[in-house]
Amino acid sequence: MAFCGNCGNRMQDGVKFCPSCGNPAQPGGGQTVRMKRADEVEFKVYGEDLQFVEIMLDPGETVVAEAGAMMYMDSAILMDTVFGDGSGRDEGKGIMGKLVSAGKRAITGESLFMTTFTNRGHDKKCVSFAAPYPGCVIPVDLTDVGGTLICQKDSFLCAAKGVSVGIAFQKKIGAGLFGGEGFIMQKLEGDGLVFMHAGGAIIKKELASGETLKLDTGCLVALTKTVNYDVQFSGDVKTALFGGEGLVLATLTGPGTVWLQSLPFSRMADRIISAGKRGGKGEGSLLGNTGIGTLLSGD
Repeated sequence: MAFCGNCGNRMQDGVKFCPSCGNPAQPGGGQTVRMKRADEVEFKVYGEDLQFVEIMLDPGETVVAEAGAMMYMDSAILMDTVFGDGSGRDEGKGIMGKLVSAGKRAITGESLFMTTFTNRGHDKKCVSFAAPYPGCVIPVDLTDVGGTLICQKDSFLCAAKGVSVGIAFQKKIGAGLFGGEGFIMQKLEGDGLVFMHAGGAIIKKELASGETLKLDTGCLVALTKTVNYDVQFSGDVKTALFGGEGLVLATLTGPGTVWLQSLPFSRMADRIISAGKRGGKGEGSLLGNTGIGTLLSGD
C-alpha cells in the first residue's frame, strides 16, 4: 500500500494519481513521502492489516514516539527518554514548562515520558515503529490540515520532532459524557508529519459545510479543528436499549476532514473478554462447531 504525499490517502501500488485529490504519485507507487517542514523525515509503511512504519532520518534529525512503540533501529540511532511531549517547545521555560507539558500527557492517560530517536551517524539511518494491536498506520502532514489535528487518546504513534502532543477539551457536556472519549482528546499541533494508528480498515472522509455524518462513538479516529463534534440519542427507548448500538451516536458536522476506523480496540477487547468468560467451547469440543454448541454457549 502507498500513501499520497498531498492528502495522505491510501493508494494501490502502481497507480499514477491519487484517487482522492489527483496528486501525481511518486515513482514506485508513491510509497515514500518526504516532508517539507520541521525535521524532514522520510517514511515507508509496510504491511496490509498489521502495519508498521519505517522512518529514515538524516544526520541530526529526530523523531519522537510513545514509549514501547519502537520495533527496530540502526545502531547509529541514539534513543533517549524525555519528560513531556518531546516537541522541544518547552525548552527555555524551566521546570514549570516541562511539568505542564507532562501534565497534559498524564491527563490524556499517556505516560509522563516520551522517547526520542536521533540519528548520530553520518548518513541516513532508519528506525521503525509498530502499533500495539491490529490496524493501520495513518500519516498526516499537519500543514495540510491547518496545523492542528484532534484525535482519540490512544491513536498517536510517533511524529517528527517539533510536533506538540497536547489536550483538547470537549466544550459540550453531552459530547464529554457520552462521546466515548470523555471530555479530553489529544491535540497534535505543529507543521510536521505525525503518524496515528487505528484498528481495522481506515476511511478518510471530506465533509462539506453543513454536511453531517453519524457514527458509532468508538469509530472516530481523528478530525480537523473545523469539524463540529457532538452526540445525539440513537432513537427511541426500544432502539437505544435493544438495538445494540448504544444510547448515543456521534455526529460530525463539516466543513473538514475526519478519519474513521472499522474496528475500535474497545470493541475487540470486549469480544475477547466475552469469549474468555464463556469458556468451555474449544476446537476439540464435540459441540464446538455445531449450531447446538453455539446456541448453548450463548454465542
